[in-house]
Amino acid sequence: MTPDKPVTDISGIAELTHLGVIRVQGDDAVTFLQGQLTQDVAQLGLDQARLAAFCNAKGRMQASFIAFKRGPNEILLVCSNDILAATLKRLSMFVMRAKAKLDNASGEFALYGVVGDAIESVAEDAYPAGAKVDFGDANLLFLQPVAGVARAIWCGPAASPPPKLPPIDLAAWHWLDVRSGVAMVTQPIVEAFVPQMLNYESVGGVSFKKGCYPGQEVVARSQFRGTLKRRAYLVHSDAAPAVGQEVFLHSGDDGQPCGLVATAAANPSGGFDAIVSMQTSAAAHPGNARLRLGGVTGEALLLLPLPYPLLEDI
Repeated sequence: MTPDKPVTDISGIAELTHLGVIRVQGDDAVTFLQGQLTQDVAQLGLDQARLAAFCNAKGRMQASFIAFKRGPNEILLVCSNDILAATLKRLSMFVMRAKAKLDNASGEFALYGVVGDAIESVAEDAYPAGAKVDFGDANLLFLQPVAGVARAIWCGPAASPPPKLPPIDLAAWHWLDVRSGVAMVTQPIVEAFVPQMLNYESVGGVSFKKGCYPGQEVVARSQFRGTLKRRAYLVHSDAAPAVGQEVFLHSGDDGQPCGLVATAAANPSGGFDAIVSMQTSAAAHPGNARLRLGGVTGEALLLLPLPYPLLEDI
């Protein structure tokens, strides 16, 4: 297994048909979300787009979003289509008397992924991850780069045409998502992880200075009492991993799984890359080829370096 990274060869635009938009608007939109998400929505600037998680009472992620403000009282939450309806229903249960209206706005907005040099033809520059740049009614949301190559999501009115850029396959976007080291919650992994198990605290998706939200006590305890024993890691495999598939150590032990696949995509140079949330002790095990997919005798997994430092290393 010798995965290559032809990242710089990818430049263009792809329609992100796997994503949708939840809109939250009203006088209490910000304060409502402030009490529900791991992100500090109250401090979120109009020039920012940040990762956020929606947890249950046990701190397990029910959904994750790219959150940004279209205006002072309007926030859009970009998330996976396969959890959108259930997430919208769950969030709506907590509105109560708040002046906040939630709806599925996916039909009103078009989402496109823009990669590489193509971004500069739109924004004239590559902005850092977490930035939002406005172009009339459209917004460009900058994500975690891959090997120095910029990535962004174009969110604009559905009736307006996207930027005229060379098309790229959606499969290439999925692969870059994986190589960014940031996994979004999809249906197979709902309530599987606390945010730190996907490194959300290291990529700006968790605020430890804001007030309470569902699961906040568990998330804070995991961070500050040293109880976190799992992290997200990048791996490469010759076989296709499935989201939600278990990972094992080929060590002749009791055969208990040590990790779970959070997301995966085909590597353009061959094989597959994935983000696996697993025990830190397993990732540090001598000879990472001992990591196996689906069982102790399954396909070997090769650990790859993360593209960002973990919070404990900063």
